[in-house]
Amino acid sequence: MVPTVVLVRHGRTTANASGILAGWSQGVLLDEKGHEQAANTAERLSVVKFAGIVTSPLERTQQTADAIAQAQVRSKKAPQVHLDDQVGECHYGEWTGRELKKLAKDPLWKAVQSHPSSVTFPGGESMTAMQQRATSAIRRWNEHFGEKSVYAVVSHGDVIKAILADALGTHLDLFQRICVDPCSISIIDYTHDRPFVLRSNDVGSDLSFLSGKPKRGRKSDASVGGGAGHA
Repeated sequence: MVPTVVLVRHGRTTANASGILAGWSQGVLLDEKGHEQAANTAERLSVVKFAGIVTSPLERTQQTADAIAQAQVRSKKAPQVHLDDQVGECHYGEWTGRELKKLAKDPLWKAVQSHPSSVTFPGGESMTAMQQRATSAIRRWNEHFGEKSVYAVVSHGDVIKAILADALGTHLDLFQRICVDPCSISIIDYTHDRPFVLRSNDVGSDLSFLSGKPKRGRKSDASVGGGAGHA
């Protein structure tokens, strides 16, 4: 038996819709589409008995985490929601709140896309530090919830991509090849030997297999990433 982490990106926000890099900006909330996405994701995950829900402290992730927790109330005791800065968004520093189309003209943008391990955002943190704190947080929560647990982590696109890259044994410089859409689900089993990525950017597959504790040594077809659309 191994801990299973269900990574959920928050739903679409007003910043996503308008092409703004929100970062740690306050007051960035789910828009109408984002609320719909969160409700749909919560319904999909209502079959899962979570040991707990860990969330970034930013409003958009808390809104998504609350939707997931509320969907579980119908049939079972709601899991406790834990706030954790370590799974919070990357600290983009001076890039925070700026338009992506303008940031794309900054010389640093090319490095972010092709060599992110070299990037430290002006007045912010490095992408390497972001990955290190996020993966350390996952391993800490694995120990907290224990080997038989299934728990959710609600976080942000770059953070989830960094966690998936680590689980896949992929260098951070390749993490831009991983897609993590709003309210998509990615699932990782953390065994004693290595992590197994069971789902990545899943926005529509059947998650009922999580209603029973996943076991070590899945068949190969069970670890193929859910592929019901990336829209």
